Amino acid sequence: MMNMADVGDARLHYRIDGPEDGAPVVFANSLGTDMRLWDPILPLLPKGLRILRYDKRGHGLSSCPPAPYKMGTLVSDAETLMDMFGFKDALFVGLSIGGLIAQGLAVKRMDLIRAMVLSNTAAKIGNPALWNDRIAGVKSGGIESLADAVMERWFSKTYLSNPDLELWRNLLVQQSDEGYIGCSSAISGTDFYTPTSGLRIPTLGIAGSDDGATPPDLVRETTDLIPGSQFHLMRKAGHLPCVEKPEEYAQTLTDFMHATGHI
Repeated sequence: MMNMADVGDARLHYRIDGPEDGAPVVFANSLGTDMRLWDPILPLLPKGLRILRYDKRGHGLSSCPPAPYKMGTLVSDAETLMDMFGFKDALFVGLSIGGLIAQGLAVKRMDLIRAMVLSNTAAKIGNPALWNDRIAGVKSGGIESLADAVMERWFSKTYLSNPDLELWRNLLVQQSDEGYIGCSSAISGTDFYTPTSGLRIPTLGIAGSDDGATPPDLVRETTDLIPGSQFHLMRKAGHLPCVEKPEEYAQTLTDFMHATGHI
């Protein structure tokens, strides 16, 4: 079922799949995508999970408040949804900005997240100069002006010739310029090295060998902040390995769920 939830200054498009008593899993997607990012892997996950997906503010079918946004607001959005629908002790899977949201929420609310997957993300992504350039580009030429460069960061060389690439390019350019700018501002202002290093929950880092946005060393550096964390490198995959290699990605998540006793 597709629904809207009021989180105060925004309305978030969300979807819950699976039985009410299923093991809770929350997915948070990357900048410039919506909840459809997870479509390739959902059929490959174990049956009986209770899955919450949502579109970040300014993305997909969610409302788009004026930019800029703060990371604390994006964390609160996820927190509100989880509280609203009783997602406690969940496995939180966050990709890119979704991984920043995961880290922020795990620090803020230990009761909501019992384990997390930090996919293609870091405690700090880029720097303010990089994000200011990107924001300026969107303001002057729209997301369309960045789209080809984003595809090269998102996908491996082999996938760039796949006809399905056009689906993901179209998904990107259909996002709101304002929402993209808002979330870019939130990433720009975030450095979670200190809070994340205090976390003590089961954590799996996933990186793509060909990721041009968050290279494997960056992902590993972040997961290494958390004692006992695991790390999985997906070869010949870029920033969205759930799209390029859904079988391997789903199997990696499934193995982690078993290893942590989540299922």
